[in-house]
Amino acid sequence: MSKAITHIQSTAVPLPIENIDTDQIIPARFLKATTREGFGQNLFRDWRYQNDDLANPKADFVLNDQKFGGSILIAGKNFGCGSSREHAAWALKDHGFDVVVSSFFADIFRNNALNNFLVPVQVTEAFLHQLLAYVLQHPRATVHVSVQDQHISLPEAHLFENFELNAYKKTCLLNGFDDIEYLLSIGDDIKHYELQHR
Repeated sequence: MSKAITHIQSTAVPLPIENIDTDQIIPARFLKATTREGFGQNLFRDWRYQNDDLANPKADFVLNDQKFGGSILIAGKNFGCGSSREHAAWALKDHGFDVVVSSFFADIFRNNALNNFLVPVQVTEAFLHQLLAYVLQHPRATVHVSVQDQHISLPEAHLFENFELNAYKKTCLLNGFDDIEYLLSIGDDIKHYELQHR
């Protein structure tokens, strides 16, 4: 299955909490596995369940609220701060998120997200507040994210904003390339360069 991401159109999950660190995204006690599968069930584990009991979800946490769902997470400012664990991106992706929207991302989390085909969409604080407010009131609203054109929109609320994206990582997202696959894709160019510069 292709990993390429060009355009995401989905309902969204609002999580209006600032300074969400990687230990809340995926607690350290779940970092023993070395493959990427299975982390989604422990995403926000301490916020989702009473007494760490999977049979006892907290009704007031948004991931347990059936009104909300989709592949876009809208979070507060400074998302992904704290330790550098790549498992945070694994957990979000494994849960089903393709996009995280915030007004600021920790640099290491941003890079880990992009390396795992999770799109970090950084918007202005004003846009973030408007987006969160609307989605909280309208759970079935559809958010559009274009990697190709680098913009996010919520048409029914007339919200639109451009976002920045590293050019190299954009190429990888659009083509479904990890770093090795990208190098393989330009193998002929590399050979040509080497022949010209012997």
